[in-house]
Amino acid sequence: MTGPAVPAVSVADLPADAALLDVRESDEWAAGHAPNAQHLPMSELTGRIAELPDAEPLYVVCRSGGRSARVVAFLAGQGYPAVNVEGGMQLWAAQGRDVVAEGGSAPQII
Repeated sequence: MTGPAVPAVSVADLPADAALLDVRESDEWAAGHAPNAQHLPMSELTGRIAELPDAEPLYVVCRSGGRSARVVAFLAGQGYPAVNVEGGMQLWAAQGRDVVAEGGSAPQII
């Protein structure tokens, strides 16, 4: 059973200046993330919701699109304009978009 449909965009259709929120866990973020993304793990979202970027819409990304869809549904319920990035960071990297890692290691999507 699936929940209500959430607003979504494919990586290919993501605006160049999109405000990107990465909701993966810290180890995933450190291994590889979009250069201009902001990190806020899904597990910490409710306690840190005040830290969300003041952007409309806010594009939410995770590894493959599942967690980010749940975050978008939650944010939509709070009246926050959010859009799920379908395919997540796996598709982002597969399309050759920039990925950076913490600590100078080779970036990877884990």
